[in-house]
Order: sequence, then C-alpha cells, then structure tokens
Amino acid sequence: MSPAFAIFDTAIGPCAIAWNDQGILCTQLPEGDEAKTRSRLKRRIADAAEAAPSDAVRVVIERIVALLKGGQDNLADIVIQMDGLPDFNRKVYEIARTIPPGETLTYGDIARQLGGLALARDVGQALGKNPFPIIVPCHRVLAAGGKSGGFSARGGAATKLKMLAIEGAYVNHTPSLFGDQPAGRSPTR
Repeated sequence: MSPAFAIFDTAIGPCAIAWNDQGILCTQLPEGDEAKTRSRLKRRIADAAEAAPSDAVRVVIERIVALLKGGQDNLADIVIQMDGLPDFNRKVYEIARTIPPGETLTYGDIARQLGGLALARDVGQALGKNPFPIIVPCHRVLAAGGKSGGFSARGGAATKLKMLAIEGAYVNHTPSLFGDQPAGRSPTR
C-alpha cells in the first residue's frame, strides 16, 4: 500500500496522521489550520495521498483525540515505522513512549538511561526531529529543573504546556490555579 494520510480535529487543532500497511509513518501537530497542517504533512511524505482511514488507523485517531481531551491512554502499543531513523533517535523515542500521560521526564533523565548526562543535548535534538508527536510524547520531556524546554511544534513551548495541562502534568514554573502541585502527579518520574 502506498502511503496515505488523513486530517482530524483535536482539542488543540487539526492534526494529521500518515500510514501504510506496516503502521504509522508519522503524525503532524496543528499548523494553524487544516490547509497548513495538510501542507506540512505533504512536505514530509510527498507521495502520501489523502484517504479515509482504515479501521485500524481510525482507532488510532480516536485514541489520539481522546488523549488530547484529557484521556490517560499512553498510546505505547501503536505500531510506528522507525525504519531509516538513526538508532539513537529510536532509543530516545522508545524511552519517551514509556512516560505515562500526566508525568514527565527530563532530557537528562533520558540521557542517563542512554549512557550519561552528556547526551542530554542529543536527546533534545532527537526529540526535535520526532516524526510521531503525540504517539511518541516528546511534550512530556522537560528541561532541567522541570522547565518546559523547547518544542518544535507551532506555538513552541506554549503548545507543549497546553498539551501537558490537558494531561494534568505539573511543570515547575507553571503553578496550578491554587499554587501547588495537583494531587497524584509528580513533576518528574
């Protein structure tokens, strides 16, 4: 099957997903409107044709939509196609996929799992190239001290913080309405 893609509405705006017979090829966060999101996805996978999602992809879309409404699905079982990606990036994405909704790790936490804190910048660069945002929850990875750090999606850190707020995550420099940490959530694992 040739690559296909679909645009779908979420609580943060129109997202996109591309797939083939082997699984998900990429996801796209909102780019402002549906046309811009479509254009961005087409730049990433030029030969993808817009199509109605298969039943399996429709289920993935429903799960993403539910997560972005505050659901607690970690999406870790969704098959993503990481062929052709650097081994380091694949390892970073595999670790990021273990972070439950509402929780966070830091770039340093992931770097330590991969061999040492000196890899933190490389972790950030790998996450900046994440072809599967939401499914690989790069928004759940923070800078040192629990600060938001960068985010390559439209809106930057504000989009990242919005996604974390939807999940109920606590970010150190963004206090809750009552000035304390929400019950049951840790700033980092």
